[in-house]
Amino acid sequence: QLVESGGGLVQPGGSLRLSCAASGFTVSNYCTGWFRQAPGKPREGVAAINTRSAFRYYVDSVKGRFTISQGNAKNTVYLQMNTLKPEDTAMYYCAAKTSCGSAWSSYGQYRYWGQGTQVTVS
Repeated sequence: QLVESGGGLVQPGGSLRLSCAASGFTVSNYCTGWFRQAPGKPREGVAAINTRSAFRYYVDSVKGRFTISQGNAKNTVYLQMNTLKPEDTAMYYCAAKTSCGSAWSSYGQYRYWGQGTQVTVS
């Protein structure tokens, strides 16, 4: 099970940190990703982390603004979002699958999903 938290309403230029807490399995054995979906748009891969190697993946639109990281407790993954823009508004989901690689943003390959947390930049 994955549970997201940390969403909310923020002004443009502001910051939020999303958390993804896992139970029932250890995220350090998985590729953990963050996805977002705005109304009327397809689900988009935002970032992912290979928790074994700490290699990170980002979609171009968030590079330099968002940072994905693993928590010290090793069963939590964070998404630090800085310099937020209105176009970042979406429901954000975390997900996990066995490996990352070039298909890190292919949401159909992820086995575990959270319920989502809303981020609104306005």
